[in-house]
Amino acid sequence: MNSYLLASRPKTLPAAIVPVGVGCALAYRLTGEWHGWLAFCTLMAAIWIQVATNFFNDAIDSQKGADTDARLGPVRATASGQLPVKTVYIAALVCLLFAAAFGLPLCLARGWPMIAIAVPSFYLTYGYTGGPLPLAYKGLGELFVILFFGLVAVMGTVFVQTGVWYLEALVAGLGIGCLSAVLISINNLRDVDEDRSNAKNTLAVKWGRDAALNIVLVISIVAYACAVCLFGAGLHLLYFLPALLLGALIMGSIYKHPPGKIYNKFLAMSALQLILYALAFTVNCSA
Repeated sequence: MNSYLLASRPKTLPAAIVPVGVGCALAYRLTGEWHGWLAFCTLMAAIWIQVATNFFNDAIDSQKGADTDARLGPVRATASGQLPVKTVYIAALVCLLFAAAFGLPLCLARGWPMIAIAVPSFYLTYGYTGGPLPLAYKGLGELFVILFFGLVAVMGTVFVQTGVWYLEALVAGLGIGCLSAVLISINNLRDVDEDRSNAKNTLAVKWGRDAALNIVLVISIVAYACAVCLFGAGLHLLYFLPALLLGALIMGSIYKHPPGKIYNKFLAMSALQLILYALAFTVNCSA
């Protein structure tokens, strides 16, 4: 069981939980109400999709040789021999079944838009690292995260809650997506040497460390610009100060340190930044 937990990568779950929470908070701010059962189903579907993605990633990276004994990140269950590839694939498919079960009430409540979201989301749990165009191997990881763990997740959650597509949800989704993409960027900076040797052409591999660092800076700025767009330049922005200060510390640290195991610490800090940003957003929406 510990091996399955390892392959599920529970530390990545904030990337699934945060956009749903932010979407629900924004829906409440826009309409003054929210639907608990639909929120629960949205959250469960998002979590199971995230875990399925992690299982597929664990198995596919092992098959492609992208996870080796030299990796600087956490041990991977498949690559280390703790789980066979076939078993991990089956676990991923089971997770997708759970996601589909929780997605059914959403489809019944909001109709075909939920199917339009579900089909590419389900495919990309595999297509992120597998298939004819594996996004993570083509330098499209950050774009994927901004789109699906930001825009689609937040806008979809708000639509589930309200039945309306709001411009504010697009702005909020962009902010959440950008800070989620910071995690991918730092992960890829840490693994740049290993990825280069295994033809995993992340942006850090394709464009080099300096360009990858600048990407982290730009998407971080965009995230906080989104907060300004939504809440103005008044006292509301003070709630974002802890996340902003932590983000500045992260930026200074990754510019200072070359890729190494210390980047695992920066990844944890980036996950905390995302959570603090979401908490600030939620407080503002409920104020």
